[in-house]
Order: sequence, then C-alpha cells, then structure tokens
Amino acid sequence: MSTLKLGEHGPEIFAQGLGCMGMSAFYAGAEHDESVATLERALDLGVDLFDTSDVYGPHTNEELLGAFLSEGARRDRVTLATKFAIAYTPEGKREIRGDAAYVKQAAEASLRRLRTDVIDLYYMHRRDVRVPIEETVGAMADLVREGKVRHLGLSEVTAKELRAAAAVHPIAAVQSEWSLFTRDIEESVVPAVREVGAALVAYSPLGRGFLSGAWASAETLPEGDFRRAQPRFTGDNAAANAAILAPLRTIAEAHGATPAQIALAWVQSRTRVWGLPVVPIPGTTKRHRLEENVAAVDLTLTEAELAALEPIAGQVTGARYPDMAATFNDRD
Repeated sequence: MSTLKLGEHGPEIFAQGLGCMGMSAFYAGAEHDESVATLERALDLGVDLFDTSDVYGPHTNEELLGAFLSEGARRDRVTLATKFAIAYTPEGKREIRGDAAYVKQAAEASLRRLRTDVIDLYYMHRRDVRVPIEETVGAMADLVREGKVRHLGLSEVTAKELRAAAAVHPIAAVQSEWSLFTRDIEESVVPAVREVGAALVAYSPLGRGFLSGAWASAETLPEGDFRRAQPRFTGDNAAANAAILAPLRTIAEAHGATPAQIALAWVQSRTRVWGLPVVPIPGTTKRHRLEENVAAVDLTLTEAELAALEPIAGQVTGARYPDMAATFNDRD
C-alpha cells in the first residue's frame, strides 16, 4: 500500500486522504446514508486520513464523523484531522479567531463532537491577523502537551507565517489548495513546507469537481451549492476554463482512466517533483467516486504527460474565491 509520512514526526498514512466537508456543508445533494457508506468504504480501501472542520455545517460534519468513528474499532484506524478559527458571532456574522482562549475553547468543543479524547491533526483553518501567530500556535502547542492533540497543522498560511509557527512548535502539515487549476503556493509556500519538514495536504485537488468533467458550469449545480458563487466556475470564465482541459482528457483516454484520476495523479506527482510528502484529500459523498479517486494512487504520469499538463494553471480565468481575504494570497 502506498503511504506517506505527515511531517518528520507525524504518522504514516495512505497516500490519499478523504475530504469530508461536502457530506455536511457547502455542496448540495449529500445524503446521510450514502455519506456513511462512503466513510466505511474508505476504511475498506485503506484511506485513513479523514479531514473535517468545526465550520463544516457548522459543527454537523464533526458530529457525523464522531458518530461514525465511535462504533467498533473505527477510531483506531483513522488519522483524524479537524480545524478551528472560522467562527460565528451570536448575530451570525462570520469571523476569524486565533486568540489563545478561543483555540482551547474550540478544541474542547471539537473533542466533544468527535467523541474522542485526542485529535490526531489540529489545523489553524485561517490566520487571525489581529493575533500574533506565535500566540495561536503556542495555544495549539499547549493542547499537545495536555495530550488533547497529537500533531499541529496550518491552512492557507504564507511562507513567513509558516516559519514563525514552526519556530514555536513542529508543524506536521500545511493544507492549501493545490491542483492543475491552482498552483500559486509553488512560489514560496511549498519551498517553506519542505524547509520546515512538513507535509503538504492538498485540498480541492479536483478543482472542486470541475477537473473531473462531471459539470462544466456552476450554473448547472443545485441552488445552495457555494460553487455557484465562485468566479472561475461561472459565465464566460467557466466556458474558457472548460476549453483548456483538452490535454487532461487526452491523457485520460491514453491511460484508460478518467480526467479526475489524471488530475489526482498530477497532484500525487508533486511528491517526486518537489521532494516532500504531498497528500491530496479529494472530497466525495459517493462510494463510486471514492473508488475512482483511490485508484489514481496507482497511476504514474510520464514526463511528457506532465509537460502537456503544465500550461493549464497559467490559462485559468477567475479567482478561486469571490473574496480572497483570509487566504494566504491576501497576505503573501
């Protein structure tokens, strides 16, 4: 079984994880029973990194995983990752919090919802620029010393922020968007991840499903799906971005594979290209999609195929979020 290590001191995990967000939030159409069956199938296939956050729902995704993992010996088979920092005020306004008191409060709440004594990988989901990152990571390090968290992670941070965090406590993983569509982290973040000895956990490795070819415009997605508001998937941007995927489809046909599998194989190839552990966490709510994704672990692309895919990111039109605030791009 293909495995990678989460950071220099982190656990050995399967080379692909499972993003669980869509089972409870942001994407339309998830069904509870099928989501649970997908989690079970993931364990059958050896997938052992389950990724969630307290903001997914909010809270309901952690509750779903907590209920699932509490049965039998499932919890012992999983590296469980969750996140904090995206919070809601009593008035329902979204805010980013990284103060020490909130870090500990959020961790205790996640532990309860996840029905576990320890979180294997605890991420700062977004950076609270009002708080020194040393304070936020210092509070996270306290959780490690208290035995409530095993390893620390950061999401959407700059290279400078990562280095400052790693000076406080070892960082096992950095989670950032990385795909054929999104490669801006390669300029400074990826070298810093390698420098501090962390792994790179790639979220949205399928471009939120666009690279799979399952849909070509967000306007075709159900109401309530947050991709309908993402600039690169709507209107003229969607049409232009669909047109640049011809090399992906050609390579998929040559391998007898799907475009999604080639897109995942490309992300997996970053391990050898950059010399650091890269773990994609494609999200799905369906067993057949999970099986398709996991099969990509055995795909290896040639140098000629990688070269053919190289131009895609430079041709993408539209931002990945309507508002890029709170992403590393806003501060880099």
